[in-house]
Amino acid sequence: MAKWGQGDPRWIVELRSDATNVNNWHWTEREATGWSTDKLKELLMGVRVESEEGTCEVTEVSKLEGEASINNRKGKLIFFYEWDIKLNWTGISKSGVKYKGHVEIPNLSDENDPSEVEVRVSLAKDEPDTNLLSVMRKEGVLKFQEVVAVYISTLKTEFTQGMILPTANGVSHSAAPEQKLKIDPKKVQDKSVTCQSTGVKIPTCKITLKETFLTSPEELYNVFIRQELVQGFTHAPASVKPEKGGKFQLLGGNVSGEFVELEPEKHIVMSWRFKSWPAGHHASITLTFTDKGGETELRLEARGVPQSEEERTKEGWKRYYFEGIKQTFGYGAIHL
Repeated sequence: MAKWGQGDPRWIVELRSDATNVNNWHWTEREATGWSTDKLKELLMGVRVESEEGTCEVTEVSKLEGEASINNRKGKLIFFYEWDIKLNWTGISKSGVKYKGHVEIPNLSDENDPSEVEVRVSLAKDEPDTNLLSVMRKEGVLKFQEVVAVYISTLKTEFTQGMILPTANGVSHSAAPEQKLKIDPKKVQDKSVTCQSTGVKIPTCKITLKETFLTSPEELYNVFIRQELVQGFTHAPASVKPEKGGKFQLLGGNVSGEFVELEPEKHIVMSWRFKSWPAGHHASITLTFTDKGGETELRLEARGVPQSEEERTKEGWKRYYFEGIKQTFGYGAIHL
């Protein structure tokens, strides 16, 4: 991967003197190494694993070398990041014995999916064997891969603000990271809405998803409205006020909104947005819970999703909500 500032100069065009990047035509670059260093340290130092064997937590980021940058070419964002990370962890067994160990993440890069990132866990030299090592190699590795996913998601949302500018027709291209994303012109749009803060009309669409969870409607409903449970499946700080008009923020503020309707065990209606969406623009999300006798069918209907964000929003809900809930609380339905 080319180092920051060493890109092919034939592709890097100077911006106009008035700083206008017309129709996002120019190749613009944003260096993200410093921001990424701070974000990765913040996320990694928050890793803590608790089990019947004891508790383990990261105590030091001993090595964090690499770089990150974002390029914008004609309204498409291209992300480059490559990191070599080493951590120290401390574990305390249920009997009170303290152990020390190391974690290596040798190749966190844009070439790998978070679930494919290699994480090596070991005990420090001369430390006696302990079951905590197995805990870290299983549950700990999953935690580190979740941290990687949060870093990538935040890099592609929070740090990209302002890189995609309004085009000549007043509509911003997608700030989504999906480089292969194509909008099918034959798909029927939900409608076009005017963003209150910018006055720009935004093409929007409707999304519907359906998932089955091995739990009751009551328990699944609570997962979405109880702050401690939301923090559990997102593995990040959250603020949730479960009442009509109550605000919520998830994933470090990358997701926010407010509750419009709350009917326990039946449905939730909320005004919901990604931080990267045009300022002031929200989608209307309706979650409907249906008792299927030992299982709960959850149906999601989202209206007003920016059309350019359709696939990203779908995948986000599937991965960070549905799969996150199943993995955290063991609600994965099994059909024989």
